[in-house]
Amino acid sequence: MTPDILPLMAGLFGAGMLAGLIAGLLGVGGGIVTIPPLFIALGVIGVPDAWHMHMAVATSLVIIVATNMSSVYAHHRKGGVDWAVVKDWWWVLAIMAFIGSKFAETLKTRELVFIFAGLAALLALKMILPLDRFRVQGGLPTGLGRFIGPAVIGFFSAVMGIGGGSFSVPFLTIHGMPIWRAVGTSSLAGLVISLAGGIGYLTAGSGITGMPAGTVGFVYLPAAGLMAVASVITAPLGAKLAHKLPKQVLSIIFGLFLVLATCRMLSAVL
Repeated sequence: MTPDILPLMAGLFGAGMLAGLIAGLLGVGGGIVTIPPLFIALGVIGVPDAWHMHMAVATSLVIIVATNMSSVYAHHRKGGVDWAVVKDWWWVLAIMAFIGSKFAETLKTRELVFIFAGLAALLALKMILPLDRFRVQGGLPTGLGRFIGPAVIGFFSAVMGIGGGSFSVPFLTIHGMPIWRAVGTSSLAGLVISLAGGIGYLTAGSGITGMPAGTVGFVYLPAAGLMAVASVITAPLGAKLAHKLPKQVLSIIFGLFLVLATCRMLSAVL
């Protein structure tokens, strides 16, 4: 193990711990935190430029499986998961996440970065501005229309390599679900998304040369394992804090972090 690798591993482990904390606290899968450092690290170890973002997105989704399993368990113990909602949604989330992973495979790294950056900018805006008071009357949609939300959430989450909490928490709270319950429910939905999307990415990338040892499909397993362990450590702490702390200040800080991280990624492809 060379000295250059040690700081890289330490950075990825730290990013994994932050992702777990954010996942438990805000109900997001943590991918919005893990992708920027993964994108940078994969470049350092020599991943071909054409596949930087694909591997970052794919590896992120595999990490989210472990993160959200820990987060769901912690939220469930506090009664913070609406299992009925995800039972209704799961198959739509899974199908669209798998389709999203296959769609991402057809994109170039530059295009994938721009999609991530655009959606991340919208999420940052949502977190920085005081939009949480907006509500739709009548609860969650019914009939066939109830599947539109999870379909969009599943597809774009897999394309971006995130668990979808950045989409599903606002969607659930806008339709009247209490924030503490929306966070836990979103963690469960994110587990479905990450499993289906992760399978899609693990079965992709066949025939591509120049990938580092330990790569399966588009997933770089050494980074996935390291960051997954780190995220599992801190996800329960985030879930515990989610039931105690007001999130306004944290949302603003996280939104600003998202802006900075996105700008750093854009600078690498412009």
